[in-house]
Amino acid sequence: MITSVPQTPFADAASGQRLERAAAALTAHGFTVEILDDAAAARTRVRELIPDGAAVFTGASETLSLSGIDEDINAGGRYAAVKPRTLAMDRTADADDIRRLRACPDVVVGSVHAVTETGSLVVASGSGSQLPAYAGGAARAIWVVGAQKVVPDLGVALRRVDEHCLPLENARALEAYGRPSAVNRLLVLNAEHEPGRGTVLLLREAIGF
Repeated sequence: MITSVPQTPFADAASGQRLERAAAALTAHGFTVEILDDAAAARTRVRELIPDGAAVFTGASETLSLSGIDEDINAGGRYAAVKPRTLAMDRTADADDIRRLRACPDVVVGSVHAVTETGSLVVASGSGSQLPAYAGGAARAIWVVGAQKVVPDLGVALRRVDEHCLPLENARALEAYGRPSAVNRLLVLNAEHEPGRGTVLLLREAIGF
């Protein structure tokens, strides 16, 4: 059982130069990118980006929880929040409706496990519940990403998932649910096909896994 994880370079915030390099590559691949100072700035920016009344689904994310963004969306009353709605539904009788609501919201908000300086986003998941919306089901996607998640390339991104993110998430899952986590599904977004659909809020501070 993994209960703690030693600090590694994967927890260190990337330099401003590396953030700019990742932002430029993502922009060249069709993503909209904003570099913000911290999570507080991202919290404000998310409010500005999402129209009142929109159906919004939040992917499971330490970044969203720590920043207050998850609470803003799911408990603030400003949006038609998908997560609390689906949690109140019967997981067996309403399974198809739950799946559709999560897969095709107006907006999905979450984070990723790595951003490459070559312009890709990498997301690992145990259940995969957020991946359809991230991949294209949601009309708009917003990812809030801490500076420690910037890595040189896809190979290092996959190492970050296995060596850094999984042990941390495994420890969290054991404490929260009494069962381990796993990288059962992996999504790599190399480009955004629809201009304006995918927004990456890249922070200068480290936050989340």
